[in-house]
Amino acid sequence: MVLTEDPNSELMTRLVDSVKEISTLPECRNVSKKMHDNLVRRIKLLSPLFEELKDNNEELSEEETKGFEVLRTALDSAKELLKLVVEGSKVYQTLHRDDIADKFNRITEKIEATLSEIPYDKLNLSEEVQEQIELVHAQFRRAKGRPELQDHQLEVDLAIAQREKEPDPAVLKRLSEKLHLQTIDDLKKESLAFHELVIASGEDPGEWFEKMSSLFKKFKDYVQMANPEANCSGAEKAMIKHRSPVIPDDFRCPISLELMKDPVIVSTGQTYERYCIQKWLDAGHKTCPKTQQTLLHTALTPNYVLKSLIALWCESNGVEHPKQPGACRSKNGGSGITDCDRSAIATLLDKLANGNLEQQRSAAGELRLLAKRNADNRVCIAGAGAIPLLVELLSSTDPRTQEHAVTALLNLSINDINKGTIVNAGAIPDIVDVLKNGSMEARENAAATLFSLSVIDENKVAIGAAGAIPVLIKLLCDGTPRGKKDAATAIFNLSIYQGNKARAVKAGIVPPLMRLLKDAGGGMVDEALAILAILASHQEGKVAIGQADPIPVLMEVIGTGSPRNRENAAAILWSLCTIDSQQLKLARQFGAEEALKELSESGTDRAKRKAGSILELLQRADMTETQS
Repeated sequence: MVLTEDPNSELMTRLVDSVKEISTLPECRNVSKKMHDNLVRRIKLLSPLFEELKDNNEELSEEETKGFEVLRTALDSAKELLKLVVEGSKVYQTLHRDDIADKFNRITEKIEATLSEIPYDKLNLSEEVQEQIELVHAQFRRAKGRPELQDHQLEVDLAIAQREKEPDPAVLKRLSEKLHLQTIDDLKKESLAFHELVIASGEDPGEWFEKMSSLFKKFKDYVQMANPEANCSGAEKAMIKHRSPVIPDDFRCPISLELMKDPVIVSTGQTYERYCIQKWLDAGHKTCPKTQQTLLHTALTPNYVLKSLIALWCESNGVEHPKQPGACRSKNGGSGITDCDRSAIATLLDKLANGNLEQQRSAAGELRLLAKRNADNRVCIAGAGAIPLLVELLSSTDPRTQEHAVTALLNLSINDINKGTIVNAGAIPDIVDVLKNGSMEARENAAATLFSLSVIDENKVAIGAAGAIPVLIKLLCDGTPRGKKDAATAIFNLSIYQGNKARAVKAGIVPPLMRLLKDAGGGMVDEALAILAILASHQEGKVAIGQADPIPVLMEVIGTGSPRNRENAAAILWSLCTIDSQQLKLARQFGAEEALKELSESGTDRAKRKAGSILELLQRADMTETQS
């Protein structure tokens, strides 16, 4: 006879393990420390409740079991947030302090709400545990919605350090101490963590690049000045012995700010350290980090002239010439992946393939985090054969496992080679099914995965044919703000393919887009206009937009919108007016001539062209009326 663990006991064991995992997380040493420590302290106080219920082996009612399951999910979310603030960029968290505080507050609210639903006063608990749970519940209740005290001095110092060309050393000293950025190694880790967090957050890395590069250089100069010998090693110590010559800016990689070892040129003419720019490209970027120009190709050309100049400079200044990249590579040739890392990934894959449901869920969650962390992990995980196993888990009946699987695939898809592997593994229909039937988090990440895969043109066809567009439109209508953004981004990219424009129109996308366009406070005006502009290039799209009474809101955007929105609104208006003279008359009634004349003078180049074309149509209409 096979003995199975009692479900209630198994649930309590998982809750006890969750608290233990949270208790053993590394110390938080950044701006989120107080929020981190308070949440960890309160969660640890829940442990006696779980341990006593586990020891008593008490049978729980269906309502009680459901409550503890929800609490376990909340603790999983808390663990992910706590890991994020411990391992993530200190500077990024300072700049996004309000967002981080909001996440902590949502976790606190979720745990408090769950404790309110669990009738722990009816459980068979000892008096001590009963009192402790009432106490911790009260603590969660008081903490809910309570704003964290801001460190205004830190915010002021960081603003000064970003703004001023040569900040007061006292400002940099306070920042260095508060953010625990006191060695060169600290700064290197922070620089990488910042780039990873920006990429993972979905924000535009180029927007942050210039100001952050300057800020990290100021930190580095201060740290080297404050304690040069302790903060350097190898070539940098040699520099100090020779009076620390200042490295010319042209010799530093714009990404890492380090003396370049293997300088290479990209298509825009900018030079970078090979390892750094390759990592940028592997993350899926198609632009030059420094200029933000689109790269015509991703070939990297060795900059032999600059490499020779760097060698001459090192020799003349008595500085040890930096060795070729490779010191960070493992003995088996992988970049940044050790044998230990590979062994851990292999263990996780074995759990995916052969483990029980709990082991699969845990392994998928770990792979999700590893794939998010850096480009080397994404290559190693895919190379170990994880992708087909994760695709299989997309069909899991366990919602959390499904969420982990689709999010792991999303993170892996940042690498272009992995995109092909994911599609070849037959993932697209399963991702669409998750988008249709999964939890809200799974649906959001499924939409983001489809967007990532659709960067490759042939995948646009396959994704559209798999029925993704109607389901994306549903998420656009009923998703969270983040879900709507993910859906809109995917729809826009898919609609670049002509066949998907027709699919989107037939699926009824225009009415919800018009609702989003008219809801100025909804935060989706930019996305709605961008998609409408691309649909307006299709005959069926023009007809559908024309039937949605678009002229009033388009004229409003042309008059008061952002430069990009005015451009898109003008493009849509031009498409409509070329096929329907009635739309031209309506535009005139809403003040088109004056607004378009102003746009033809002050808009973007494309907006000027579209405005000029519509004004010509209006002039022709006037001439026709005069002649008749």
